[in-house]
Amino acid sequence: MIPHRFAGKSVLVTGGSRGIGREIALRFAAEGATRVAIGYLRSDRAAEETAEALRALGAEPVLLRGNIGDPERVEALLALAGPLDVLVANAATGVIRPALELEEKHWDWTLNANARSVFTLARHAAPAMTRGASIVAISSLGAVRVLENYALVGVSKAAIEALVRYLAVELAPREIRVNAVSAGLIETGALDAFPNRDEMLAYFRARTPGGRLVESEDIAAAVGFLASPDAEMIRGHTLVVDGGYSVLA
Repeated sequence: MIPHRFAGKSVLVTGGSRGIGREIALRFAAEGATRVAIGYLRSDRAAEETAEALRALGAEPVLLRGNIGDPERVEALLALAGPLDVLVANAATGVIRPALELEEKHWDWTLNANARSVFTLARHAAPAMTRGASIVAISSLGAVRVLENYALVGVSKAAIEALVRYLAVELAPREIRVNAVSAGLIETGALDAFPNRDEMLAYFRARTPGGRLVESEDIAAAVGFLASPDAEMIRGHTLVVDGGYSVLA
């Protein structure tokens, strides 16, 4: 960790009140970010607890409650956040069921909440972002691998990775870098939606060459790297952080 790498910077992390998003937000604060905004949808208590942790690290927290899938709400939230140096699109949701048990309304909800929200955030945030700014989206292995009950979320993550490539090219003249981090399986509350949660955890632990599951801190470190000047010439890339899981045949 580099204590002052983001000194004076303004950061927004969506889904930043808990889990991976919280760890990412705290990482930026620990590395000197002056202002860290966290977007969240439901839990005021979790958001307030994260805000206290950010203050303890010396950052000014900004709590932004609202649905980032709603363009009007996004515009209002970004106005409160102010011009950004870093935008981390981490918020995610989705319907976890086999494909033939899904309905069109599940498609609309999942794709809008996960993929369209990244587009909406970038469209509204980019015009005011500083030169040298960075956008990092959080994806998952389900974008390119088939995971049980993950059809819709996997499709939404694949869409995010494609969007990252397009945005990286189109925002390059503004000197805004766009990349993604694809996370391996992490033991967070999000796994509670999976009926085969325990089996998944056991399988990933046994199969991962790195010898352990990926942790939120691993993702936060990767996001910090991609958002830093050290990643200046990394554009439109999806950085896989899975302990080597996906390289096995």
